[in-house]
Amino acid sequence: MDERDSPDRGPAVFIPPPLFFAVGLGISWWLEGRWPWPIAEPVVWLEVTGALLVVASMAGVLWAAGRFGRAGTPIVPVKAATVLVTDGPFGHSRNPMYVSLTAGYVGVGLILNSWWAIVLLPGALLVIRFWVIAREEAYLAGRFGEEYAAYCRRVRRWF
Repeated sequence: MDERDSPDRGPAVFIPPPLFFAVGLGISWWLEGRWPWPIAEPVVWLEVTGALLVVASMAGVLWAAGRFGRAGTPIVPVKAATVLVTDGPFGHSRNPMYVSLTAGYVGVGLILNSWWAIVLLPGALLVIRFWVIAREEAYLAGRFGEEYAAYCRRVRRWF
């Protein structure tokens, strides 16, 4: 059997998806250092809002990761899924971790007070959507068939 057809293989996403968000924030931090583009004059509400988004993001990621753990299926997208997780946050979004990471990214952008972070976010989301999610969805459709198709009809990709 070819390694690509191995039942132990996941959706072939070899770059950890959070890295795409981190790269976007890293580029925005670098740009902000050279060409400052603040959202507003430094204000506490901006930092507080950003911090709340980061905390909510962490909670969302932990909740979703916990559902994977309880279901006994790997969270790493290079390993084969053993169960289709459809409860908890996955009952509201097919991609609650990416929704949570997006909220965290916006939160960090607010804390940094940088329009660069906000402007670069769509680039990170396009990579996540068309490189990561597309592979994950194709993999899950092949792995779980009608069960996954029914889940897709019930639950939206993002919200």
